[in-house]
Amino acid sequence: MTNLFGTIESLSAAYAKQQLKPSKVVDAHLQAIEKHNAHIDAYQTVFFDQAMQAAAAADKAFMSGYRIGPFHGIPFALKDIYDLEGHICTNGSMALKDRVSPKSGTVVRRLIAAGGIVLGKSKTVESAFGGWGTNQKMGTPWNPWDLKNHRIPGGSSSGSGVATAAGLAVCGIGSDTGGSVRLPAAYCGITGLKVTEGQLPCDGIAPLAQTLDSPGPMTQTVTDTVMLYEIMMGREGGAIDDDMRTHNGLYQMLAKGVRGLKLGQMAQSERANCTADILAGYDQAIDSLQRLGADIEVFSSPFGYASLADDNGAITAVEAYNNHGHLYEDKTAPMDEDVRKRMLTGKTYLAHEYVRMLETRRQRCVEFNEAISGFDAILTPSMTSTAPIITDVDQAISPGHFTRPFNYLAMCGLSVPTGLASDGMPLSLQIIARAHDEAMAIRIGAAVESVTASIGRAPL
Repeated sequence: MTNLFGTIESLSAAYAKQQLKPSKVVDAHLQAIEKHNAHIDAYQTVFFDQAMQAAAAADKAFMSGYRIGPFHGIPFALKDIYDLEGHICTNGSMALKDRVSPKSGTVVRRLIAAGGIVLGKSKTVESAFGGWGTNQKMGTPWNPWDLKNHRIPGGSSSGSGVATAAGLAVCGIGSDTGGSVRLPAAYCGITGLKVTEGQLPCDGIAPLAQTLDSPGPMTQTVTDTVMLYEIMMGREGGAIDDDMRTHNGLYQMLAKGVRGLKLGQMAQSERANCTADILAGYDQAIDSLQRLGADIEVFSSPFGYASLADDNGAITAVEAYNNHGHLYEDKTAPMDEDVRKRMLTGKTYLAHEYVRMLETRRQRCVEFNEAISGFDAILTPSMTSTAPIITDVDQAISPGHFTRPFNYLAMCGLSVPTGLASDGMPLSLQIIARAHDEAMAIRIGAAVESVTASIGRAPL
């Protein structure tokens, strides 16, 4: 019997052969949400009736021989910063709990036009401003890999990461300003793609920092990442089907391998930021790529990642305050106090300081791209430690040591799971490629996945 909790790829194939109905899959996911969401808290809102209505329509379409494409009938979680016309969009804020979206943005329209079925709006850090995934007012999802201890899920796309990892959605939609797709993907043991800024439209998505924001897919496999990314890009379903069948476009990258590629591993100074478990998982992934024929050399960044991460954070704070500062200036508003502290730092910068930040960023992007000349991609862990227990988190520190620098440097990146640590929590490799070279990140990610034992879904 076909797995009702399969991947985009497996479910799409089963639908096409009429071995499975979308209504069965959607119903199974809704039942799982009803059973488990009270504990792991992945969803802000669940669209029980509407999802089943959409699934019934998909059933009829498949029965009549009308298939839109590979995303038709696939149930997914939508981060609650994306507008969906006629539905509440809170941006993770109690102060916006009654805000109704006037219209859907481009990415959401593409997902629905492709036949995707929105299961509900997934939880997010308030204003999408935070990498741990915590939310004081609206609730923090549980990392599903530990149901006894409340461990952080990673943020800000916390709910989409948890739902995908736990089988409460086939995949999820997130956004990434400093790691907000890659961090929850890494902490929850799934795959997350940070696309090049400007690659996907951001209309209809509550902004955190427009200079750095990028929407992104969160999936179970690298193949699913390619499929969902192309749907978000607006590619027509038939064209995606053709490329998958003929192994063209991005799909040829899935089996191309890494032989002959020159990949940069992090310098010793950066290794000092990681726990032993993280380093063990990282080194194992490096060894695997070397055995597959990649040329691995140490890459020494011209700038420390901590410095780049801080610079990313400063630009984020200035732009976030411009977008949302009015809410946090109101001391009576029911705002997350951790986010309030971060948000209010944005008003401390003067205009000429912000302009200098942007100019410095431009110069550093040029210098970094010169430094990586000759390398095809850079490899780092996605995080410095496995997911901590929520009470052990220092909110004054960002977990985005390895993710924030590459938003700042305008690059793209893919986080892929590489196993489980000694504490049973997921490990993850981050693959960083040049701007608009998502194909390279996907190529390397697929190679890593091909020689890595799957950790599967979190055992609820």
